[in-house]
Amino acid sequence: MNKKDVDKKIILISDFIEQKLRKETELEFYEKELRELQVKIGYLRREVNLTNTIIGMIKTENIIDFKEELWKNTPDITKAVTAPGQLNLPLDKKDDDKDE
Repeated sequence: MNKKDVDKKIILISDFIEQKLRKETELEFYEKELRELQVKIGYLRREVNLTNTIIGMIKTENIIDFKEELWKNTPDITKAVTAPGQLNLPLDKKDDDKDE
């Protein structure tokens, strides 16, 4: 084997090594990007599922209005004094006299 042939083989091997290193670096980059995208996909899937659940609840009217339910379960005597969304607290006359 002459010197020219040896030089060609060395160049070819070095080219392959450089190409391999570039491809490994590129592969690492895309694997990292893929992991980040998979995390984003996971969040988006959860958000879509939540949105679908809310839509389903609205369609079947399964949403509970907590304020309305609380009002329904309040004793009648309290309903006469207060209305939903209002807080009507009677003032004690004795407390008013103390301030004067």
